[in-house]
Amino acid sequence: MEVKISLWHHYLHAIQSRETPKIQDYQRAENVLLTVLERVQELDSRFQVDYSRDLEAFHFALRTSEDDLTMEVPLWVDSEALLVQEATDGGLEERGLRENLPSPASYSLGIPRDAAGLERWMTEDIFSPSESPECQGYLLPSKVLRRLKDLLVAAIVHCKHHCLIMPGSLNAANLKEEDLHMSLLVSSGWRMIRFNIIPVLKKNHNILHLQRKQLARGFPDDSLEKIQRQGADLIPSSSHHWRISTDNLITKLLSIVGSLKGYRLDSLSILDRVNNEGWREGGKKAGLTFDHLKMVLLWATELFPSPEDWSDLESSVYRLLVILLCCLATKKLPHFLFPQHNLFQGQGLDLNSLYQQVEKFAGQPEQFLKIHVTHLFSSSPRIDNGIKAFLQLPANNQSYWDTAYFDVLLDKFQVYNIQDKNRISAMQNIFLKTKKLENPSS
Repeated sequence: MEVKISLWHHYLHAIQSRETPKIQDYQRAENVLLTVLERVQELDSRFQVDYSRDLEAFHFALRTSEDDLTMEVPLWVDSEALLVQEATDGGLEERGLRENLPSPASYSLGIPRDAAGLERWMTEDIFSPSESPECQGYLLPSKVLRRLKDLLVAAIVHCKHHCLIMPGSLNAANLKEEDLHMSLLVSSGWRMIRFNIIPVLKKNHNILHLQRKQLARGFPDDSLEKIQRQGADLIPSSSHHWRISTDNLITKLLSIVGSLKGYRLDSLSILDRVNNEGWREGGKKAGLTFDHLKMVLLWATELFPSPEDWSDLESSVYRLLVILLCCLATKKLPHFLFPQHNLFQGQGLDLNSLYQQVEKFAGQPEQFLKIHVTHLFSSSPRIDNGIKAFLQLPANNQSYWDTAYFDVLLDKFQVYNIQDKNRISAMQNIFLKTKKLENPSS
């Protein structure tokens, strides 16, 4: 056991040794982008600069993967002064898009008939008039994106001309709004980081209707109330409509998780590195994203509520692994705040292939915990083949999506270390209930 523990910690130490340089990389790239956005704000004060990004820098340091990052550009308007209307129709393309979003609704943003002080939001470059009796017209995402793109181009030219950003520090070759965001490659000093620029209407408190009423005891009691007080952010979902973004809400929840004792965030870092280096072959293949793994960690925090669950690094990683394996086997990763939404839907992922890779890691993790290609480890598989049938159970019966079921899985992987008599009893009951599924002849 001592050899295994030292191996896991050695792997974690290698990840953590890069955290400070990665934060510095992020901040250098962010500073370039903020310089450009400051010029955007000077040109058009309806678009603001968001400086409150400390959590994003910290989460960037947790990652090995290099998926795109998001830079939101808040619209400087009181979101609750606008008329936020849920869209009831919409084209086929948008209805298809809704199926792949956490919130099933999309919204239009209107200027009420009796509104005062919103005249600058009724200019032709972002506004479309309406003959509605209650609404003067709407802020169109397509126009807002086009205006923001023009401002970004002008700001980049200005910053380069006045030497406010270094030559080669920013690549705007992919700057376009067709994908409901605009991409910029920004230099961190030694590599380029891709930021997706998205206009956002911040903190509307009238439309955030979560599918969850409470969180289990793995979180502090007021966690859900804290994030609900943030309100809902709206970002473009089509040329005419906006949708709720849960990114900031999930970031806040992850920050709460990071304040708890144990190896929760360390486990996330380890899985993200294994995912990027092993399952995605150094980021060359499509596959699981850091956002997928964040959602797995949130579920693990809820389903494994005891500090005992997170006191050991190896078994902490397995808390995430058993949930991830179950999600891949059932082809469903529920959104933590909108559980009816499947984060795997519409992603185009080969979930069967991903399952095989994750199961291989769970069975013989030592083969993946390599700091250098010359490192060789040997170990026996932790489980026999055939666990996938057991992992399928929640697909047909959601009552299995419970701590006792996942405790059985931990026991199968030889990492169950809980002394609580009630949990042990519940685990044994589930084991007896499912034993015939694994041994139909018995």
